[in-house]
Formats: sequence, structure tokens, C-alpha cells
Amino acid sequence: MNPQILEITNRIIERSKKTRGEYLAKIEQAKSSKVHRSQLSCGNLAHGFAACSKQDKAILKQLNHSDIAIVSAYNDMLSAHQPYETYPAIIKKAVNETGGVAQFAGGVPAMCDGVTQGQPGMDLSLMSRDVIAMSSAVALSHNMFDGTLMLGICDKIVPGLLLAAMTFGHLPTVFVPAGPMPSGIPNKEKARVRQQYAKGEVGEDTLLEAESASYHSPGTCTFFGTANSNQLVVEIMGLHLPGASFVAPNTELREELTKAAATQVTRLTQQNGNYTPVGKMIDEKSIVNAIVALLATGGSTNLTMHIIAFARAAGIIINWDDFGDLSNATPLMTRIYPNGFADINQFQEAGGMALLFKELIGMGLLHQDVETICGPGLDKYTQVPTMVDGKLVWVDGTDVSGDLEVIAHPDQPFKKDGGLKVLKGNLGRSVLKTSSLRPGQEVIKAPAVVFEDQHDLDIAFKAGELDKDFVAVVRFQGPKGRGMPELHKLTPPLGVLQDKGFNVALVTDGRMSGASGKVPAAIHLVPEAIDNGLIGKVQTGDMIIVDGITGELTLDVPESELAARPQAQFTAQNEHVGMGREMFGFMRNNLSGAELGACSLFVEDNT
Repeated sequence: MNPQILEITNRIIERSKKTRGEYLAKIEQAKSSKVHRSQLSCGNLAHGFAACSKQDKAILKQLNHSDIAIVSAYNDMLSAHQPYETYPAIIKKAVNETGGVAQFAGGVPAMCDGVTQGQPGMDLSLMSRDVIAMSSAVALSHNMFDGTLMLGICDKIVPGLLLAAMTFGHLPTVFVPAGPMPSGIPNKEKARVRQQYAKGEVGEDTLLEAESASYHSPGTCTFFGTANSNQLVVEIMGLHLPGASFVAPNTELREELTKAAATQVTRLTQQNGNYTPVGKMIDEKSIVNAIVALLATGGSTNLTMHIIAFARAAGIIINWDDFGDLSNATPLMTRIYPNGFADINQFQEAGGMALLFKELIGMGLLHQDVETICGPGLDKYTQVPTMVDGKLVWVDGTDVSGDLEVIAHPDQPFKKDGGLKVLKGNLGRSVLKTSSLRPGQEVIKAPAVVFEDQHDLDIAFKAGELDKDFVAVVRFQGPKGRGMPELHKLTPPLGVLQDKGFNVALVTDGRMSGASGKVPAAIHLVPEAIDNGLIGKVQTGDMIIVDGITGELTLDVPESELAARPQAQFTAQNEHVGMGREMFGFMRNNLSGAELGACSLFVEDNT
């Protein structure tokens, strides 16, 4: 085992002793030696199975077979979640064949950041994670269930489901993916058209044609943003079946994997004598494995908040220093867009998760003494699922990369570190994704240009006011300010300016999305502007240093001058109204800082 990773793991275990102990005691108290519905009164139970078939009612009356909850993020507007429409029937049949029952316990909302980018609805995106967690809690609150199947994929949905899964940690839980859509136009071409549009060289018809050729069918978007980073993290933690993450929807293999997931959760229940509660299964080592895999693949920066939040739900306390130190110990092993130009299907073809597991295990980067839904250890996850004579089987995965430009050889990683830098300085603490930066762009020292709305930057860009070296400071975008919307709309104009030869960077208390790319972006800044962070005193023309090598984030203004400056005031309260945003004030006001997971669910963390 890599000694640096072992040392970081041990400090997390030590730091989490009290909270983890309290958590394990909680889930121990919640477990039952019998089916959970045995605790219900006759009236309770009658309500719980009133709509079931006669066969299922008979099973549920006997109190000796498992009842499995289905919690689904299905809707048919989101391409990634549309395939889930048919899953409940498949799952119910598979669980029936084991002698048990599966009930659709509840649906959770699922919004798409791709649809809401730059729109008012994006201000609800991060908060939707906590809503999903609470919606799942409502679904599971009936105490009818002995295990859970979680159906979700995209940005805030999987983290929300994980928050709920850890909260109901006494239940065995299996996550059920749906897979990526087929590859569309190359990511390099998509990025080129976006920048052409930003420069005014093509119109909306050309841009829409390119976007539609990229996002074009049921399935997850194929770039390595938060959705696919979620899937990778869930599989690394052993919550997916081996190799399940990136199998295409609407295929025989995908359907058989769904059936197998339904069967597998019944094997983990108390009734089957192999009780594996998810809250005990996921421990400090599982969380470290998740972070290592995220860093080794250059995954989404959003997970620097989400992993902190769902780990906290399991009593495990991690912070950005853990991410930064693990990044120093973890080489970059994949190039998937925006950290390269391959998509997730090309990653799958090059060897996929099975090869990634083999390489990370072989390099001593993953803890193998962990539990998974398939039992102890990670060996099963070096195998790939396939169909043989109409049956689902697992076979050994490849030992060598099918494309060394997508998955590197362990002796020749793409970078010696995981491409995530924690920045610290008088401006506060922030994270910077360095894995996608061009050589020479790791350090930017330039005057600030201050904005309080991402759309104002686009206006200045189109007016030709930004043809220069500068650091864009976009503030009041943090959790308590705007709800921390993604600022992905900034990528094309900043990318155009970078291509013109200007040294540009971004500093913001907002998010830049799982698609953070070639522009240096110091994001998730804490303290945020609305919490009197120093970003609220920055003025246009101030010199700022963003250093992705040393980790410096400095506002180069004398302390005496800063002390005399007034703090900027949030003046966009009107942005809290419309598109449902007025309903979320209670949650927005209680969100913790980004390094605490930007979460409203843990009151003690928000004080």
C-alpha cells in the first residue's frame, strides 16, 4: 500500500473516531433481526401492501421474506434517466424469483445542469441534492423495507441518493446505473463550435446542430463530467456490480445487469444470513478509494463537495487537505474530455473500470481490505460482465490499455499527480483542477476584473473589453449567495481569450462544473462573499496570484488598504425570486461552506 495514502487514511480514521462511532451505534440500533415490517401494526402493514398483488400480499404477510425498496430518479426529459422507465418491472420480477417483493418506494426529482446552464433554474441545482436526499428519506421512512435499490446517475442525484443511503445505513443498498448514450460528434469538434459561437463566427443554428449531435439519445452524456464521475466513484466503492457503470442502455447486457443487481441486494439482507448494511460497508478506506479513483481519472470538481457531504452522513470527516494530499500521491491515469478528447465510451473500449481497478491496485493506490456488495476485496471488480449463451457471466478484464492515449500504462502516467490543487492564501481556500491545464497556464498573475453575475462577463467579452491579461472575479455565487450555480457558460469566452494568447483565470465562490477545462479556475472559494470573505473586497485592477504549482491564492493589496475598504454587499436578492427560487430561501440560508459539503442537512456543521 502506498505509504502516503495509508498515512492519510489513518489520519481520517483518527479524526473520525467519535463521529464514526456514534454513526455505527445509530445504525446498529436501527437494524432488525426480523423483517422490518414485523415492527408495524396490522393497520400499518395493511396500508403498506394494500395495492400489492395477491401473491405479493401473501409474501409480505408471512414476515420471512425481504421487501426491497426501489427509489428512482426516473423522468423522461433527462436522457440519462429515461431508460429507468422500464426498470421497476424488471426489478420486481427478479426479486419475486428470489421469493421476495420489491415495491416502488418513491421517486426523487432529477434536474439537468445541461438544461439549466446560465438559466435561473441553475440556482436550484446544488440544493436539489439535499432535496433528493430528503425525498429518499421520506420514501424509506415507512419502515417496510429490508434493502434498497437506488436508481440515479447525474450531477446532484447520485450524491443525494448517497446521502440518504448513508442516513439509512442499516439497510443493504445497491446502486443501479443505466449507462452512457452512444458517442456523438467528437468532443474536440463540439468545443470548437462553442468557441466559434462565442466569437460570433457561427450562429445559433450551427451551435444547436452541434449540441444536438453530441447529446442525441437516451443515456448519460459521454463527457467525463459529474454524472460519469459519480458512476466511477460508486463502482470504486463497491456499490455497483463489477463493470456495470458504463454499459449502454437498452441492451441485453444492461437488462441482465439490472436483474442481477436486484437479485444481489436480496443476498445482503438479514433474512439471507449475509447481512451487509451499507453504512458499515462504506468506511474510511472506501471513501479514500473513491477520492483516489476520482483523482486518477481527472474527475469532476463537484465531487470535492459531494464526497465530503455523504462521508459526513456516515460519520466520516474529510476535508480539502485530504484531497490535496491524495492528489500528490496519485498519478493521472486517464485522459477523458475535458481532460483530453476521448469520451467515456472510448474509456470503456480501452479497458474501462476493470483495467482501472487493476492498475490502481497494482500501484498500491487502493485499499483492498474493504467490503463491497459482492463481498470482501476488489478482485471481482477486475472482471467485466458479458453475455455467454444468453447468460450473464464475468470474465477477466484486459491487462493492457487498448488505447494509451486514453488509459496510461502505470509506468507512464499522464501526470505524476492527480491534477487537483488546494489553493490557500489571504483570499481563502479554493480548489483548482490542474489536470486539463495547458503547459504554462498553471500560474497566472494578473489584474482583477470583478463581476457579480456571469452574464456580465459575457457582455464585457462581446464588447471587446476583455482582450487583455486578467483574473475574472465572479462573486456572490456561493451556496448562501446564489445557491452555488455552475458557471460553465464562462468557459467559451475565457477559452477564446486564452487562445488569443491572453493569460486569463477565474476566481469564484461558485462552481465551474464537472466540465472544468483548460482555463485555470479557482472555484468553491471559502469563505464566500456573502459570509464576508475577502473576495467581497476585491476591486477591478487589484493584482491576484493564482498559482497551481505552489497552491497560492493571493490578493496582492496591502493589509492596511484592505482593512479600510468596505465589504461589497449582495444586491441581487431579486435573483432569489422566480423559477421556484423563492421556495428555497430556508435551505439556501443554511448551506454550509463548500469545504463542509455545501450541505443544509448537518446543523452542527453550519454553526
